[in-house]
Formats: sequence, C-alpha cells, structure tokens
Amino acid sequence: MACAEFSFHVPSLEELAGVLQKGLRGNFAEAQVSVVECPDLTQAPFTFPAKGICGKTRIAEVGGVPYLMPLVNLKKVYDLNKIAKEIKLPGAFILGAGAGPFQTLGFNSEFMPVIQTESEHRAPVNGSYFARVSPADGGCVLQKYSEKYHDFGCALLANLFASEGQPGKVIEVKAKRRTGKLNFVTCMRQTLENHYGEKPVGMGGAFLVEKGQVKAHIMPAEFSPCPLTSDEEVAEWLRFYEMKAPLVCLPVFVSKDPGLDLRLEHTHFFSHHGEGGHYHCDTTPDTVEYLGYFSPAEFLFRIDQPMESHSFGRD
Repeated sequence: MACAEFSFHVPSLEELAGVLQKGLRGNFAEAQVSVVECPDLTQAPFTFPAKGICGKTRIAEVGGVPYLMPLVNLKKVYDLNKIAKEIKLPGAFILGAGAGPFQTLGFNSEFMPVIQTESEHRAPVNGSYFARVSPADGGCVLQKYSEKYHDFGCALLANLFASEGQPGKVIEVKAKRRTGKLNFVTCMRQTLENHYGEKPVGMGGAFLVEKGQVKAHIMPAEFSPCPLTSDEEVAEWLRFYEMKAPLVCLPVFVSKDPGLDLRLEHTHFFSHHGEGGHYHCDTTPDTVEYLGYFSPAEFLFRIDQPMESHSFGRD
C-alpha cells in the first residue's frame, strides 16, 4: 500500500486553547478551552482500552470515499494492526471513524474504531463499535465489535487518530448552547484554518455530547447497486436519525488539505444506550452541551490514496 507522510504544524497547547476559545465563542453562548491533564479514558463513559491520547500523535487517512462511491470497491479491506505499523507506531492506540469491516460482518456499517493495537509486549484490544440499519424496523443497531468478532479489520475508508495512549496534557473544550450555524467539529476546524492558513494543523481525541440531540446517519447494510454521483444521491441512499445524549464521539479533523485528497473532518460516535453513527450536527442548539479532550497530531499518514477522486459524499 502506498503511504505518504506529512509533518503538521504543531502549535503549543496554550496557543491552540486560546485560538479555539475565540472561535468557539463566536458559535456558542458559552465556550471555555483550557490545558488540563487528560482524564482516565478507561473510565466511564469513555471506557477506552488506553488511559490517554498523548505520545507520538498522528493522523492516518486510509482509503477514501471514492472506494465507496460511485460504486463500492470490494477489494479495499484493511487491518488496523497493520495500519499501526504503516504509521510507524506499532502498539498505537487508535480512535476515529470509518466504514465497518464488511469482509467480516457480511454487511455495510458505520465503524467506531477504539483499538489498542498489538505490540511486542502486549496483545491487541478491540473496544470498537459498529452501527447498522436494523433489518427488522430500519432503526439503529449498535454493537460492541469484540462481543462477536475477533479480528481488527476495517474497510474502504477510515480517518484515524493514533497515539501511544499515554496520559498527559490535553486541550479540554467545553461548549454550551449553539448560537451559530457550524457544528462543534466544523467550528473548531474552521477556526484553525482561519488562524493558521496555509499551515495544516491536525487534531483528534474524544468528546461527549452531554445534553441534547444530534442528527446522524447510518449507511444501509447493502452497498448501492446504482452509481452514486452527487451529494443529493448520497443523501437519498443514507438513513438519517435523531439520537440523544449522552454520546461518545471520536473526531478527526485537519485544518487544511496539504494536497493529499483528505476528508477534512470525520466524526463517528457510540453510546451506552444503543445509539451510534456518523455525527452531522446537534438538533437542539438551545440545550446542547459538549465536553471534549483533544490533542494535536505531529504527523499525517495518507495510506492507499485513491487514484481517481471526487468531492461528494464527504459531509
């Protein structure tokens, strides 16, 4: 697999906190951004297999939307233990958003990778979730991957934030009551783009939707038999839902594409009440509350970039 490597611009945490707070206050009634010790992410509600998101941070974009549409490319399957080695971090703790491993599941789904990959000293731990459209009633079915499956696969496309999974200093973001039109992630990403311009900054981590509801989608279990060639056709194919807090979200975002055909932001989420999917925006601006922990990425790895590309299907 071809792999390109790029070094991000990495401002100090204090500088990033100031930049993000200013931007968020233009989109939320309340926003407070500070540098804190990362909470223990093995604890509820996160329940991750690693304590933190610090140490040798990097973002990996694997595959891409052109492998899903216009028509699916069923050859594009990946193993996250191998991806960890590709990004020069065997044993990496990986979070993010991608397409579920249809090669194992037998159907298409939204995938929430939460994986402590294998290293010389440690067996891998798969804490991932996947969400599918219920064949019975069209609702959401959320499952913990390891309850039934034992591989470390994903497919087609993935946006991943990787680290050594260590405790350390992170950026804590609190935002309440949305007053602007941007969702939580887009607001942060555009704030970074506006401030840093041509210097790409990448970030990832986890955030909670503590109160409110969000608009989400889940891809149908069957890949589209007809070519999807526009955002309108993609929207017709997807299944949309309103899902309620509390939600655990796994964002990956990059302020500016350095010419590697990136999906600039991608956020999937799971919950402990059976809901999960792809985050679009909150639908309850007057009551929504967000709490997040983020770390800047040092490097970007672009793995198996599609040769032929397009711009639809990336919302």
